[in-house]
Amino acid sequence: MLKDALGGYRGSVEEISRIIEEHPDNAEAFYDRANARSCSGDFEGAIKDFTMALKIGLRFREMITAYGNRGIARMEKGDIEGAIGDFTEIISRKPNNRRLLRSAYLNRAQLKDKKGDVEEAAWDRKMAALCSLQTQKQKTKE
Repeated sequence: MLKDALGGYRGSVEEISRIIEEHPDNAEAFYDRANARSCSGDFEGAIKDFTMALKIGLRFREMITAYGNRGIARMEKGDIEGAIGDFTEIISRKPNNRRLLRSAYLNRAQLKDKKGDVEEAAWDRKMAALCSLQTQKQKTKE
């Protein structure tokens, strides 16, 4: 499945489900259906599909995005610990994309604030700021 220019996914959940029925080991189909479900507000279904896509195996970029999107879906469902775990997974894998890394730190900080972990949240915000500085330095070099 492909994203269109506006970020939407081509094909409905039903169409992608047919692909999954024919190819139940297609991680990208689960990933695409998870994104389609998330866009339509079916966060529970999205979480299940992201989990399956991660279990089957995705390329690194899609894997990082799946953790982030599943973390956001978990936030929507009120699963603070699960969302923190997903954003922690992104951070531990150290993606080269500093914007994604910064976003993971900021989302995790927000969740830690909700839990009352003020010091840990402040540390995550500091790390997010460092990611921003690294991105700015890299742009200056280019």
